[in-house]
Amino acid sequence: MPEDIIASPTPSENAGEPLAATPQPRVGLLRWIAGGLRASVLLEPRVDARPAPWQLLLLVLLPELAWTGLARLEIDGPARLYATVNLNTLWSLGVLAWLGWFALSGRAGNNGLARWFVLATWAMLPANLMLSLLALGYTRGWLPAKLATSPGYWIVFGLGCAWIVLALARFTAREAGARWRLAIFVPAFVAMLALTFWQSLYTQERVWQADASASAEPERPRMRLTQELFEEQQALWDQTVDSLAAGTPGQADVYGLVFAPYASEDVFLRESRMVAALLEERFDAKGRVIHLMNHATTAETLPWATPLNLERAIAALAERMDRENDVLVIYLTSHGARDHKLAAAHWPLSVPWLTPEELREALDKAGIRHRVVAVSACYSGGWIEPLANDDTLVMTAADATHTSYGCGRLSELTFFGRAMFNEELRKTRSFETAFAAAAPLIKQREIDAGKEDGFSNPQISVGEKIRPVLDRLAQRLDGIAK
Repeated sequence: MPEDIIASPTPSENAGEPLAATPQPRVGLLRWIAGGLRASVLLEPRVDARPAPWQLLLLVLLPELAWTGLARLEIDGPARLYATVNLNTLWSLGVLAWLGWFALSGRAGNNGLARWFVLATWAMLPANLMLSLLALGYTRGWLPAKLATSPGYWIVFGLGCAWIVLALARFTAREAGARWRLAIFVPAFVAMLALTFWQSLYTQERVWQADASASAEPERPRMRLTQELFEEQQALWDQTVDSLAAGTPGQADVYGLVFAPYASEDVFLRESRMVAALLEERFDAKGRVIHLMNHATTAETLPWATPLNLERAIAALAERMDRENDVLVIYLTSHGARDHKLAAAHWPLSVPWLTPEELREALDKAGIRHRVVAVSACYSGGWIEPLANDDTLVMTAADATHTSYGCGRLSELTFFGRAMFNEELRKTRSFETAFAAAAPLIKQREIDAGKEDGFSNPQISVGEKIRPVLDRLAQRLDGIAK
């Protein structure tokens, strides 16, 4: 045997000795990031390794830190960090890890869940970054205000979400243990993504909040949910219902219901108070108005504005009024959505949004015949068709496709509430006359304010049977005033 040939041990020579485990390769952080970004554009990551524990932690936390930094830019001026708010969304990381484990189950020869989780995190980053920058541009006014309500905004938003889903589905398809697992993974991930966006949109708490201590403006009050507050609300509700005044037999009296469910904007507090007072003063409804309000400062003085309380209030008013002859005036003021829901928020209380169908159902169930409904919200024209009938007058601050104006943080009253109720209804008790005078005022004021998405175009629908009822009511009240 030649000397340069070295004999290798035979299997029998190693019998009984354990085989050494094949060491897992390690790659640097930049390689992991590059692999994830390649996956974001539907390319092969080209990273076949297992991250070290410290790499896994750092690579998952870096995007979270990036979102926290971008959120800081949404506030102009001093701000405070409320890091615990981030815990409200960390559930999504756990769900994502479980979905990855499910998709990879049964797959041999890969480097496992840790590798998938790191690459998936960075595969979603570019699209998430685009969506965050889009929201930031709108929040800070770097993009036109009308962009947020235009179809183009939602098209870009939808494309960003589709990009996230496609990138992760494509990457996971290469890793999945079975196709049926991928078929379950994709819709489950879409549902998780939708729930995450919903939580972001409708939770008022933010990781960065304006630092009131560094500002001349006082800090906004916050409501604390306690057992005592719940008990006070129940007592307050009983007191409100028990104190409703009875109407006068033989004449059509006015009852009122004012509903302001959005606690984050003080304009709705001011406007709802103004309308409640106007109904009592101008329409002889003192003691017959229920005011439902969501605001930290009224939690101990006014019942909460929730859909359930709205239904109960309508039922309580129906019990006290003459349902065939009296008139119920309902005023709703809040933000409005394109699907015509009325926005509600009262953190930390969870409040469902109100639909026109829910209001119509409550009124029909209570058997109240004569109705005047005014809706001060964006896209509120969508409330007319569900509510209109021969015995109903419906007024809205906008048509079904346009925003209204004046519901921002610095507004004293909305343009509709100011012109219709605070000005014109102080000159006349005819809703039709006041509306006809208020509409051109609103249009001119929107032009002067530079409203960018066109005239809000307030709408009115007057049932033929309620018109003579309201005319007689206005004549009687005018006679009393004289």
